[in-house]
Amino acid sequence: MAKDLIILAYSGGLDTSCILKWLIQKNYDVVCYIADIGQNEDFDKAKQKAELIGAKDVIVEDLRKEFVINYMLPGIQMGLVYESRYYLGTSLARPCISVGIVNAAKRLGAKYISHGATGKGNDQVRFELSVYSLWPDGKVIAPWRLPEFFNRFQGRSDLIEFAKRHNIPVSATPKAPWSTDENIMHISYESGVLEDPGVITPNGIYKMTRDLPETDNYPCTLDISFEKGLPISIKIPSDQEKALVISDPLAMVQTLNKIGGQHGIGRIDIVENRFLGLKSRGLYETPAGTILHVTHLDLEAYALDKEVLRLKKYLQDKMADFVYNGFWFSPEAIYTRKCLELSQESVTGTVTVQIFKGNVTVLARSSNTSLYNKDLVSMDIAGGFSPEDSTGFININAVRLKEYARFSAVTKF
Repeated sequence: MAKDLIILAYSGGLDTSCILKWLIQKNYDVVCYIADIGQNEDFDKAKQKAELIGAKDVIVEDLRKEFVINYMLPGIQMGLVYESRYYLGTSLARPCISVGIVNAAKRLGAKYISHGATGKGNDQVRFELSVYSLWPDGKVIAPWRLPEFFNRFQGRSDLIEFAKRHNIPVSATPKAPWSTDENIMHISYESGVLEDPGVITPNGIYKMTRDLPETDNYPCTLDISFEKGLPISIKIPSDQEKALVISDPLAMVQTLNKIGGQHGIGRIDIVENRFLGLKSRGLYETPAGTILHVTHLDLEAYALDKEVLRLKKYLQDKMADFVYNGFWFSPEAIYTRKCLELSQESVTGTVTVQIFKGNVTVLARSSNTSLYNKDLVSMDIAGGFSPEDSTGFININAVRLKEYARFSAVTKF
């Protein structure tokens, strides 16, 4: 009798390696799926490890450009920032991975998809909601939510013992006292010693960015160009006659990560609200994303109508919630995304920034589609409206304030 086929989202780490063996013991055929979204990982080693454990096959798919073009840069365009600080590096990656693994499952005729996300985190929700949106008839096996699994493996020591018993290679390098999630957009750090919000971040934790004392002692100036809110190129001045211009999306992000990392750009240490209702502490470093968000925000303020900008702020906050909570493919997110894209029709231009010692400083901006009117705001040129018109404007707005003052005097409020 043929075995049911499972596609396992595999990382090569202890958890998913033990899950792979456990699923095989449960009489499933397992194909491991590894998505390359820019994490610093030895994919050949992970593939060999999965094959050694008994995987029927291992798929390694390069999704870096897909992630940048269809998720990260649209996130910049929409201005997605969760709770005013988190640029959603992990949240944006989950639907991208889900598309890849669902396509693999359909292509191979799999019955199930499985993953190693824990039962308390956001990733289980993001991953499974995306899978069900893309594959309504699909089924997900989440071992960390199954009593027969989590009662058997109650800690890392149980996993290590299981791995040794079944000849699963276990890293000789001591595990860092925190967990990480890495892609081309960011690295996140949480759990372990970081679970206490009062503990100062240990030295040496960050991998993408330098500590400020070790950053470059000279600034870097860049021109970043946008078209309809999407970053389309960066220009790096050169001592030579011709400046370096990069327009490939993946290369742009890689270059900005390098420059931002050299200058300590994009570190945050926050407490955030998870979808499940828990608060958690997270450390994030997002060098390229930070540079792009700062420049895009400046160009938006230059180009957009005031009321459109304020309405967009409401919509982008809603969209950030949708993405954080795993609803990228939901009807409300699709509708909101289209509204936000429409708001960006005039956000085309170039922003000049200086990158230095942890700061992204806007120096100048230019656009042929901006609402900025130099003559209208000039103190030296009469035009647009008479100074006398301001008197009526002030008087009308003062009526409400005068009435409030009168009311307060009478009621002693």
